[in-house]
Amino acid sequence: MQRFGHIIDGQEIASISGETFPSIDPYTREPWAEIALGAKADADLAVAAARRAFDEGPWPRMTAGQRRDLINKFADLILEHGEELAMADTRDMGKPITQSLGNDVARTAQNFRFFADHAHLSPADVLPMDSGHHTYTRYEAAGVVAAIAPWNFPMMLESWKVAPALAWGNTVVLKPAEDTPVSATILARLALEAGIPAGVFNVVHGFGPDSVGQALTENPDVDRITFTGESNTGRIIARAASANLTPVSLELGGKGANVVFADADLDNAVSWSIRAIFTNAGQVCLAGSRIYVERPIFDEFLERFTDAADAMVIGDPKDPATQIGPLASEEHYTKVRGYFDTIEEVGGTRVTGGLGDGWTVKPTVVTGLDRDAKHQREEIFGPIVTITPFDSEDEVVHEVNDSPYGLNAMLFTENLVKAHRVSGSLRVGTVWVNCFFIRDLRAPFGGVGASGVGREGGNFSREFFTEPKAVVMQLVRPAAHPPVVLSGAH
Repeated sequence: MQRFGHIIDGQEIASISGETFPSIDPYTREPWAEIALGAKADADLAVAAARRAFDEGPWPRMTAGQRRDLINKFADLILEHGEELAMADTRDMGKPITQSLGNDVARTAQNFRFFADHAHLSPADVLPMDSGHHTYTRYEAAGVVAAIAPWNFPMMLESWKVAPALAWGNTVVLKPAEDTPVSATILARLALEAGIPAGVFNVVHGFGPDSVGQALTENPDVDRITFTGESNTGRIIARAASANLTPVSLELGGKGANVVFADADLDNAVSWSIRAIFTNAGQVCLAGSRIYVERPIFDEFLERFTDAADAMVIGDPKDPATQIGPLASEEHYTKVRGYFDTIEEVGGTRVTGGLGDGWTVKPTVVTGLDRDAKHQREEIFGPIVTITPFDSEDEVVHEVNDSPYGLNAMLFTENLVKAHRVSGSLRVGTVWVNCFFIRDLRAPFGGVGASGVGREGGNFSREFFTEPKAVVMQLVRPAAHPPVVLSGAH
């Protein structure tokens, strides 16, 4: 049994109460690690450490280039310890090791490198004025950031929050998901080893309501809250943050639509569509969980897609051959199984799929559902996909947009004009055309409706994690008292 504590003010420590909780391996369904169980007092301790580090320490007073150098050392250590980090996420949530090691470790390091470079190289505005003055902007660190991360891509989504916050000179208190705590402690250990000062990157383990999560969102010394997770939890966090007028960035749930037109390259469409729904056993907010296929190619697409789903390897996530592992927890398995067990009840036909051993659900394909069926409208967050025919572009655009969610969509077509036209008609934060999950970290990332508030990535992260300041300078000293010049309504 391995043991992992909080990282607060440069030290790995136990909880004030001395309590712990187990991390469960979802494949063996047995505890594999013992984690310090934090409470409000531990969260307050971490925020106080981050506050001191911001108000008194060197981190926000370094140049962006100095921070970049330390963050790049941190990224080097992430790659050196890649197998340890990957195995932590695989044992915590059942992600196949090929995905943890082959994708998540590299993306984690890349996130830190990108934002370190972005903060160092990012230009600011200079605004000449006719009155003999000029205005320029400064982007100054906001302060203490509370980062609350999800369990489906633990280290990668932790880095998506922590990296820009640190790069712009903030200090951070990270609360990882209670189901996937281990990689966060390892990351914080490596940050200290890289030379990032004590108190700059803190980690507190615990739960949400009446625990660490609630304490962080209600603490008046927290200047920014960034959260990725379920939509209802996002609403609770927004209400808590509003009491202190704390800005929030919320990346919430999704019900990604995947539109396959009759002129699509079918080989390409099937390959990407399989990845879009079954990567990480469907536990992806961006998952293409509802597929719409133009009727002339519906039967052929369904046959090819089903064959590819049936060919996926299900098993031990620590085995490099495994493509589908167990769901992340017993609680989540119970939720997903509830959708599986009611497919026929809501009028659907299960073309393929089933229940596997333990907490495993096989890749499951469902047809015949009405638009109002809960499987079409609710976020299942598992390896269950619905496939529905459509007859016209207007019809499918309406179907895609008829959702409380608006995180992302995909479309497959070889018609360039159609690709641009449909992309512009979809009410989502990201559209992938003939691909999936290809990211440019400069681009905005976030959703509309129940999928979130705000955008992160590139300059969008800069805007959130800084306090932009206007500085107005006089360049020409007038000979006499000048008239007062007012610009704008304020």
